[in-house]
Amino acid sequence: MRIGELAARTRMAPSTLRYYEQRGLLRPPERTPAGYRSYGDEAAQRLEFIERARAAGLTLTQIAQILGIRDSGASPCAHVQGLLDRRIVEIDEQLAQLALLRASIAELSARAEQVQPEACTPESICSYL
Repeated sequence: MRIGELAARTRMAPSTLRYYEQRGLLRPPERTPAGYRSYGDEAAQRLEFIERARAAGLTLTQIAQILGIRDSGASPCAHVQGLLDRRIVEIDEQLAQLALLRASIAELSARAEQVQPEACTPESICSYL
């Protein structure tokens, strides 16, 4: 299938497919006599995997590592498990940071309710912050 067909099938832009090919995530396709890219079903399967991995928050570099392990003939599952475990830790850290940020903003909002908007001077811009 040509790049436009693969893009439509995977709901990705052709430029994304070319970028993934450039990054080594997608194997270089066969070329037609006219020079057009010609992809097989394997390319669609790789792209679906890439999208699932991205949805899990993995980076393109991490995805390339996984695909490299698979392409070497080995199972990448243990490597993926480690990446997912690290991702959980990262998400937990982000949630803790967001909880602190929320508490800080809630405190600012509560203080803002105590101050009349007329109290803002041109020099302070806004006394709420």
